[in-house]
Amino acid sequence: MEIENHIFKESNYVKSPNFNNRPNSSDIRLIVIHCISLPPNNYGGDYVKDFFLNKLEHSEDEYFEGIKDLKVSCHLFINRTGELLQFVPFDKRAWHAGESAYKGEVNCNDYSIGIELEGNEIDPYTDEQYISLIKVTRELINFYPKVNSQNIVGHSDIAPDRKTDPGKSFDWNRYLSNL
Repeated sequence: MEIENHIFKESNYVKSPNFNNRPNSSDIRLIVIHCISLPPNNYGGDYVKDFFLNKLEHSEDEYFEGIKDLKVSCHLFINRTGELLQFVPFDKRAWHAGESAYKGEVNCNDYSIGIELEGNEIDPYTDEQYISLIKVTRELINFYPKVNSQNIVGHSDIAPDRKTDPGKSFDWNRYLSNL
């Protein structure tokens, strides 16, 4: 894996409109792991991609009506086959964490990289997802000096009153022990 201009060369880069400048683009120091499936508990297709591009057709599922006004994104999305989609360059602020705090510092979007895994809090993640996530994380640690294995959290860790992802099915030991 190789990063060029803050984008993984091996990713399918699709620019989301849901980002802005970080207060300090050299202060990237946290990775946040999330999960998403649209509609919930359904995998495959382009619904997640369309959601991050503000192109989700709300009439296609009742659930979509409730999220139609959300403007969110992530830096990376890893689907069930391990394919990597990038929506926001790492030096920009993706809108993934919402109201959040890490070690007493609020606004995690300002200094974090958001990685979404296609999944939910219950189903096990795939081997292909772990392989891709580990490769991606190793390269992020190499490329951004303030990122290390001690600064990797779940969305539930930075927004515990609101979020539960990536959930109990995420194998933190498998992930972190392979970095």
